[in-house]
Amino acid sequence: MKKYCLPKELREELRKLHGELYPGDGVETARNIIKDLKAPAKIITVGDIITFNLLSAGVVPNISFVDDRTKRNPVSNEVTHGTKHPRFKTITVENPPGTITEELLQEVAKAMKSEIPLRIFVKGEEDLAALPSIAMAPLSSVVIYGLPEEGAVLVRVTENKRKEIQSLLDRMKCKEEK
Repeated sequence: MKKYCLPKELREELRKLHGELYPGDGVETARNIIKDLKAPAKIITVGDIITFNLLSAGVVPNISFVDDRTKRNPVSNEVTHGTKHPRFKTITVENPPGTITEELLQEVAKAMKSEIPLRIFVKGEEDLAALPSIAMAPLSSVVIYGLPEEGAVLVRVTENKRKEIQSLLDRMKCKEEK
């Protein structure tokens, strides 16, 4: 069973930007991102606020990962309802904080093949879903994730970016369960 666990020594490395930072936290930030999109294969969002803002700006992501939380606190009802776009099919997965479970990996892989926009509701923590999304997304896709207090990060999926992220995933070993 494949599973990834985030070791303490990798936390700082994951805080580094893996794409382009768009400062701010509102719909205007989402509009700035949209202006820079160049016909991506897929648009993938990770986080409730960035998903809400992109939808508010008129773009329905192909895949969005949400957990009804931001900065470890519940999001507003407006954001929760705002991420439930009528075009989305919602799937729920379990993914404890600091891990990427096999269930999440399977859903990411299936989502990449889906023609239907998906809202993947994560019971636990969705933050790390950006990593397998970048590793599995078709080339020229974009993964957009929120960076609290700073803005949103746009990652363009290239072969080099996939290798960089896969290298991080390979270092996320889980301790053997006893």
